[in-house]
Amino acid sequence: MNEKHLTDPRTVYYHQAFPEQAHQHPQLEQVMDPQPITGENEYQGNDRLKDRNAFITGGDSGIGRAVAIAYAREGANAVIQYLPGEEKDVEDTLGILQKEPGQFSAIPADFRESGQASQAYRKAHDFLGTVDILVLNSGEQVAIQQLQDLTIDRVKETFDVKLFSIYEIVREAEQDLVAGASIITTSSVQGFDPSPFFLDYAASNGAINNLTVSLSKYFAPKGIRVNGVAPGPVWTPLQLDGGRPNNDLSDFGQNTLLGRPGQPIEMASLYVFLASDAASYVTSQVFGATGGKAVHL
Repeated sequence: MNEKHLTDPRTVYYHQAFPEQAHQHPQLEQVMDPQPITGENEYQGNDRLKDRNAFITGGDSGIGRAVAIAYAREGANAVIQYLPGEEKDVEDTLGILQKEPGQFSAIPADFRESGQASQAYRKAHDFLGTVDILVLNSGEQVAIQQLQDLTIDRVKETFDVKLFSIYEIVREAEQDLVAGASIITTSSVQGFDPSPFFLDYAASNGAINNLTVSLSKYFAPKGIRVNGVAPGPVWTPLQLDGGRPNNDLSDFGQNTLLGRPGQPIEMASLYVFLASDAASYVTSQVFGATGGKAVHL
């Protein structure tokens, strides 16, 4: 029987070997082959976030871009943060967002520098007036072959971008958040099943998972929900910005149960759900979107 209304999850998105291509820093999504699928031609909204205001870190490309597009089409206003040097991706993303009815802006900030994250949040708040949704999605992933290749400066930089920026933003935002607001972190399957190639990256994600649960307990009495998303291998610019051992893409995502990596659009609906009233009884959870790799706290 040929069920034409069904979609085979093994082949719905790119599932071949990836071609060799240039690796650079910062890596721009526009030059990746194939282009990540972030939803500009696919995502259809239903006003599930109508008139809500979101601040999305790492929102210019990859998962953050997919979330920003989905939120815009669900009726939200949004400010995205991006790393200086990624202006071409930002312009492209804003061009898509600004076709929607809401208000949208972008803020450059380098989270390796102390204070940049809280300043970026404050600028977003000033633009939006209020912030109802925090999507804490900034990332930095650099693979290493030998422990001696991993400097303490490298470890600190990874934690600055991924973990300490969350502390900065949440501390700054606490005075503004009200009952019904939602905080959503982005970690990784590496936080549950760490690889020896990602000693600092995996550890930072484990800490984010722990922090997500701690924050949920802190904010629950205030009516603010805190959850996380732990993606598996997803085709984003991180993979071409030092994120693969020896820059080798030959087996990227092939060892998942579904036999392929994920696409950013496949993450977006989780972030929409967690920010919406449909998740009103959901807090203190970290959701895996991994192609079958197990996640557990």
